[in-house]
Amino acid sequence: MESKDTFSISQLADEFGITLRSIRFYEDHGLLTPTRKGKVRVYSKQDRARLKLTLRGKRLGFSLVDISELFEFYDSNKSNKKQQQDMLNAIKHRQQLLIQQQADIDAVMMELNAAERNCYLQLAKFEQQNNKPLSKKCIAPAKLHR
Repeated sequence: MESKDTFSISQLADEFGITLRSIRFYEDHGLLTPTRKGKVRVYSKQDRARLKLTLRGKRLGFSLVDISELFEFYDSNKSNKKQQQDMLNAIKHRQQLLIQQQADIDAVMMELNAAERNCYLQLAKFEQQNNKPLSKKCIAPAKLHR
């Protein structure tokens, strides 16, 4: 529909695997600001980048308010020392939250791996008691995604 510098709502929805309604929702919350040609929304490279960052932020557990604040810091007047200090403080805070989340994820992964090993040991005991070989499904532990 558009040149490679602009995108339709359908192109962005297809690219990111989300619904048109999701994109409109982010637009309603001020995270995206497409131009319009009549009733058709036209998204810029900046809108595409902001959508990508919004989706990444959501995956990391940030609220739309958090994401909006980060965009405000990014879009703000970079010559203002206080705004730069505020942005730096917000970045450091987010980094600390992510470090804690990573530690929590690592702990849960260790617990899941231990529970998985225990299940395989218990299955092996049941198989030995019944004199049946382990099924092929149970020979190797399933890989947990990280």
